[in-house]
Order: sequence, then C-alpha cells, then structure tokens
Amino acid sequence: MPYDFNFDLSGIPRQFFRELSRVAEERQLHKRFGLRARDIAERFKLSDATGLDVETILFLMEDLVDVQIQNMNQKERFVATKKRALFLPHCARKHMDGSCKASFDAGVPTYRCTHCSEDCLVGQAAKLGEEKDYSVFIVPGGSCIPGIIKRGSFEGIVGVACGMEMRPALQMIQKYNLPGQAVLLIKNGCANTVFSIHFLEAVL
Repeated sequence: MPYDFNFDLSGIPRQFFRELSRVAEERQLHKRFGLRARDIAERFKLSDATGLDVETILFLMEDLVDVQIQNMNQKERFVATKKRALFLPHCARKHMDGSCKASFDAGVPTYRCTHCSEDCLVGQAAKLGEEKDYSVFIVPGGSCIPGIIKRGSFEGIVGVACGMEMRPALQMIQKYNLPGQAVLLIKNGCANTVFSIHFLEAVL
C-alpha cells in the first residue's frame, strides 16, 4: 500500500467512488476485479486526469477497493460500539504554518483544532467528529496512534490516512481486536493532502 508516486483524485466525479463501492461488493462475491477496474479507469479517463499510467491507477484502485471491503467487513461490529476515536492527518490542514491556529499538545500527541478556517478540510472533519461524540485526534503520524488508543480505551476507530500509514494502522487495530473504518486520502503527499469529507461523513 505504500506509494512511490503522487496522485490526485480530488477532481474526479463522486460517481467514480460510487462505482468503486459497487466493485468492492462484487469482489466480496469473488467476481473479477481487473476488467471492471480497467473499464472504470477508462470511463473516467483517470490517466488523463492524474497523469499516471493505467497499471499504476489499477494498483491504486485495488487499494481503494480493499479499504472499502475492510470497511464492509467491520461495519456491523463498528456500529455496535459507543466510545470511538477519529484520527485525522495533520497534513490535510489548510495551512501548515503559523496561519493554522491549532495548538500542538505533545502529551497526547495531537493538534487541537480551533476551527479558524471554515474551508479547512481537517477543521470540517474535526467538527463532524465532535458533533457525533468522537474523540478527535489530529496526528502528525501513525506511530502516535497506539498510545492514544491504549490510554483512551476506545471501542471503535475511524482513521483517515495515506496508503503508507493505513496498512500498519489496520494491522494495529486487528492486533487490539478493534473494529475500524478507514478513509484513504484521494490526494497524497506530505502537505495539502485531500480526503473525501462526504465519504468520511458516511463512515462516521
């Protein structure tokens, strides 16, 4: 799941992600993934939109579908939980400098969002989580998460991350036998990353 390339799917129509959900359901039933994925990639002109070759796009789509499948497999257990945590990537903040008014609490560790910009993706996601009674953590990296989970005694986890961070995170929640829901970034990199706020809202 770690990528040695950058991608940006943030301009792709939402219909693309609905199609991926359907593919995930089909894959659960052991139907063929490759031909369906290639058809979707061609229909949405993903090579033109991203600048990536078809094989790289199919590799990325496979990860997106695998996360969808993991979410479906864990959904029933996750819905039954009460004490939940939402982990957000600090790299998706609108500003990565002093313009961001979030304070960093090294003792947790997490950024504390002050909701200083209405159009900040992390601020919007933090607000959604808070409204649904999640404990929200804006973390600088995945290595922070195990300690937070242990101290918080959470029953369910939602995580937003890049592919590089997601695989060890999924392995970690399996180790602790915690049901989780995952949201992959649709634009990667170490700053100005993007995830789907609509998908996150559906997961929450």
